[in-house]
Amino acid sequence: MATASFSAKVRTSSGKGTARKLRAAGEIPAIIYGHGRDPQSLALHAHTFGRLLEKISYTTTVIELTVDGKMARTLIRELQRHPVKRDILHVDFQELVAGEKVTVRVPIKFVGTPDGVRMGGGILDETIRELHISVDPSDIPNHIDVDVTPLQVGKSLHIRDIKIPAGVTVLDDPGGTICVCMIPKEVAEPVAGDAAAVATPAEPELIRKPKPEDGEEGAEGGAEKK
Repeated sequence: MATASFSAKVRTSSGKGTARKLRAAGEIPAIIYGHGRDPQSLALHAHTFGRLLEKISYTTTVIELTVDGKMARTLIRELQRHPVKRDILHVDFQELVAGEKVTVRVPIKFVGTPDGVRMGGGILDETIRELHISVDPSDIPNHIDVDVTPLQVGKSLHIRDIKIPAGVTVLDDPGGTICVCMIPKEVAEPVAGDAAAVATPAEPELIRKPKPEDGEEGAEGGAEKK
């Protein structure tokens, strides 16, 4: 389990106007909620919080959040960002309770090189990148390793095939495909007729001035005699 520490301050007002003022002052509006506590509005120092997010995987890191001198173990449940600027607009923290399991999404880490890639010319197609799990907060893994070394061309691994750490319950479908070792799609070869058409260039069109008709030629000749 990964942990990090951060301090927040309580804010007494809420609403869109307050949120805009906080952001203009370099702060982020936030809220903390959880079992047995009323939701509480917070303000976070934007620059410091942004630096923290650069160092952690926030979906699986327990944040020891200090508010008014009291520390609460939390998970970031929602992180809202501006769709264009990517600035953080709002953060939701969930307070953790000892013995009460939480649901989180944990990334999958593929370990090794498949035999089908090394010796069979295949490629590894990763179809699932994370697992939805239920776990005690103290047992949240940073990631789940999946050994793909024995995988041959044409074979796949499913959720039921991987080793899950003790205390972790996977909530996804056990039959879900995690990865497949497959042969790369070949570039389609041109059909014989098409190849011939490509290989044999078309004859250039002959452009020339059409010959005048007999009548026209005679008329022009008569005019010259006059």
